[in-house]
Amino acid sequence: MLQPIDHHIPAADGSIFARAWEVPAAATAPIVLLHDSLGCVGLWRGFPAALALASGRSVIAYDRLGFGRSSARTGPLPLSFVADEAREGFALVRDYFGLERVALFGHSVGGGMAVHCAATWPQARTALVTEAAQSFIEERTRAGILEAKRQFALPGSLERLARYHGDKAAWVLDAWTETWLAPAFADWSLDAALPGVHCPTLVLHGLEDEYGSRRQPERIAAGVAWPAELELIPGARHVPHREREAWVAQRVARFLGAS
Repeated sequence: MLQPIDHHIPAADGSIFARAWEVPAAATAPIVLLHDSLGCVGLWRGFPAALALASGRSVIAYDRLGFGRSSARTGPLPLSFVADEAREGFALVRDYFGLERVALFGHSVGGGMAVHCAATWPQARTALVTEAAQSFIEERTRAGILEAKRQFALPGSLERLARYHGDKAAWVLDAWTETWLAPAFADWSLDAALPGVHCPTLVLHGLEDEYGSRRQPERIAAGVAWPAELELIPGARHVPHREREAWVAQRVARFLGAS
């Protein structure tokens, strides 16, 4: 098994925590993972190692500021936070590891961030994978978040989130629910960024995803400037890499091997 190496990347507001699963003598671009709205390095669980072994590539995951083991942040997220990540957290990770070429894998909102990273750094990206990514706000998205907000109000729910985010857990939850449910965010979409993606793209989406219908991945696949592979996964919900870890790792590995 690969032994991951932890890193603490200096940032203007503290530090960003990153973990790297390094494949010895890997000759291809590493994969950078961008997590979801409640995610962090720890919540990827066994997937980064499985992906590294399946693809033969090194894998890097990092906690955005405010999440996991990265430094805390305060106040609401700016409505531009999805696009901002390309020139903020991801840029610091890219510089720290000296990533001249990179394959991007983003889950949920991390998928939207990966789209912006691919469009912002065209000279660096070699391939893009989105998984369960939102490309616009639909009623199914809002309904899923409202239900999650209700569940997190139950006793003990926030404490489970605190296992991964510590005393930042309440901020993490609010940053997700209050941003995505805000009326000012209702018109958000990836439409402006998608035409800037000029690289092989794989779009993964579970047909039972509670936060987005098949219109979400179809809009991504149709919007990028390069022919995209669209994989709709029967029976899968919002976290296919956890529900079907080995299958997703192998599917991504096949895509990267052919791209």
